[in-house]
Amino acid sequence: MFGVCAMQSSYRHDKAMEGLNVTAEMLNPDSITRQLNDQISLAKAFVVIAKESNNLQFAWELSAQIRNSQILLSNAALRRTPLTLRESETAVRDMALLLFQAQQLHYDSSTMIMRLKARIQDLEEQMSSVTDKSNKYGQIAAEEVPKSLYCLGVRLTTEWFKKPDLQKKFSRNGQISMKLKDNDLYHFCVFSDNILATSVVINSTASNSLQPDRLVFHLVTDEVNYAAMKAWFTMNSFRGVTVDVQKFEDFTWLNASYVPVLKQLQDSETQSYYFSGSNDGGKTPIKFRNPKYLSMLNHLRFYIPEVFPSLKKLVFLDDDVVVQKDLSGLFAIDLKGNVNGAVETCMETFHRYHKYLNYSHPLIRSHFDPDACGWAFGMNVFDLVEWRKRNVTGIYHYWQEKNVDRTLWKLGTLPPGLLTFYGLTEPLDPSWHVLGLGYTNVDPHVIEKGAVLHFNGNSKPWLKIAMEKYKPLWEKYVDYSHPMLGTM
Repeated sequence: MFGVCAMQSSYRHDKAMEGLNVTAEMLNPDSITRQLNDQISLAKAFVVIAKESNNLQFAWELSAQIRNSQILLSNAALRRTPLTLRESETAVRDMALLLFQAQQLHYDSSTMIMRLKARIQDLEEQMSSVTDKSNKYGQIAAEEVPKSLYCLGVRLTTEWFKKPDLQKKFSRNGQISMKLKDNDLYHFCVFSDNILATSVVINSTASNSLQPDRLVFHLVTDEVNYAAMKAWFTMNSFRGVTVDVQKFEDFTWLNASYVPVLKQLQDSETQSYYFSGSNDGGKTPIKFRNPKYLSMLNHLRFYIPEVFPSLKKLVFLDDDVVVQKDLSGLFAIDLKGNVNGAVETCMETFHRYHKYLNYSHPLIRSHFDPDACGWAFGMNVFDLVEWRKRNVTGIYHYWQEKNVDRTLWKLGTLPPGLLTFYGLTEPLDPSWHVLGLGYTNVDPHVIEKGAVLHFNGNSKPWLKIAMEKYKPLWEKYVDYSHPMLGTM
């Protein structure tokens, strides 16, 4: 036992001394090891410049000498003794001659730094240009309506006006009208002008529901797509789900005297900002100028209690989601006096309030914690009784009017949502709403457990730029054998 301990003690002593020897060697101003390492570092930089100058022969000679010096250092390290002048003299001399030659070729430090700076600047400019083009083309591709979807709307509209029987079938009967106001049922709303996407939302929800006959979907679209929406949801059934279609143009209360966004649309500067793109020399990124951010279908989410005055609780779904679990459990969640039930997105700094809002503005700085947790629109449970009691739409109006010059936030409905529902949001279990399938990679286990999968981002599943590995999750709820989809 004593012999083993003595051996271990001796080994530790040797290792310690070895470390001290190496340190002393590197600190010694006359150290051959240190001199060789310095030569190698400088030679590597000269190799880069030689290659850029197309002096490939000289670059090869430098590289060969670097390898020779590295072999010497490696051998010395293996035997655990410092290099001697005698064994390294040739290598030091040959490298010194090459470095002198590099200086004669103006490969000195100042020249090298200037060239590298110029090269870095050139690469940064190229990267900036490519990134800008990529963003622009990606945004254009994301906003473009695929020909197949456009044709589907045209065909359905034609079908609607050609067939009076279809219109009669759509006309509400007493039983359906009662269901639309029955608070014992599960109510969902979708605001969209995309027929196929909305159909996937309803089909996936119905397919995974334990009680599809208790589901009521309230759809709101625009005048252009109203007939097509009515035709599609009259022609197709979804396991007994009740579907109602309205158009927002019929809401007489939705006018410029009441709605700040509609009032702002009458402003010439706002029109120029979103539709001409020429009032700031193109400094503002294209995504900030997307007119969809002024679309009433986008902002209608802030008027849900007025759109559905008889309802007490409702689940809001975006049209770019797929449902893969039964959602009846959402209606049993206690929101603890809050208005909005949502999944938080602040697992990292990126999704906190300071990311979305301008904290240099005193109004934002004085009212909101910059580290407050962000959350997501796309799958939200709303307590409409509390909403009305707290006048949440009035809060939204206040902040929307304060942002007429776009100094509080730049784009979208999420920033005003964060302000409107500040202190009124109850966090939900993350598995209820899984985000990112339209722009990033998502953990397969997270996807498998998710109740609602959200294709937020530019790569929507109905576009050619969709992420191929996630597209089947959406397409499984599209019946491509349908007569209206046969040519898609």
